[in-house]
Amino acid sequence: MSEVKLAADVRSSFGKGAARSIRRENKVPGVIYGHGTEPVHVTLPGHELLLALRTPNVLLSLDIDGKTELAIPKAVQRDAIKGYLVHVDLLLVKKGEKVTVEVAVETEGDLAPGSFLVENVLNTLSVETEATHIPTSVTVSIAGLEAGAAILAKDVELPSGTTLATDPEAVVIQILSAQAEEPAADAEAEGAEA
Repeated sequence: MSEVKLAADVRSSFGKGAARSIRRENKVPGVIYGHGTEPVHVTLPGHELLLALRTPNVLLSLDIDGKTELAIPKAVQRDAIKGYLVHVDLLLVKKGEKVTVEVAVETEGDLAPGSFLVENVLNTLSVETEATHIPTSVTVSIAGLEAGAAILAKDVELPSGTTLATDPEAVVIQILSAQAEEPAADAEAEGAEA
């Protein structure tokens, strides 16, 4: 789990014009909420925030008017064409607090010899974990598996302090046998007989 420190400025201007002005300064408008507090509208440094958001479920340490707050990204809006950050919603967290987040599922190992395919039914798992110790991903071994094998959510090994929030019976990965297509020569021969 990585923690990134950012300076955030409280903003008092709202609306499209104000947001465009903020983005022209290479900053990103955002809102911080949670713990029953009033939402705080802030301006964050654009480039540093973009780099921080490359890490899934990054923990942000925000310096807001001399006070440090911990937050995780809840919703990130990007421009559909150019990809720059338009707005970010951040959720306040405290050390020791449990949060529910999506964690990426990665595979390792080689399948049994033969023509088999790996189908990732779920690319992420919903887990409950401490806000300051969010895993970036979970790894599932597919070594030696053959067609018909399936790995359920309850079979995925989670880091200590992390519990599964997804349905335990949900299929995460299944192994399929490759389907062979009918050879083209046979199809032509059948067409000639008709």
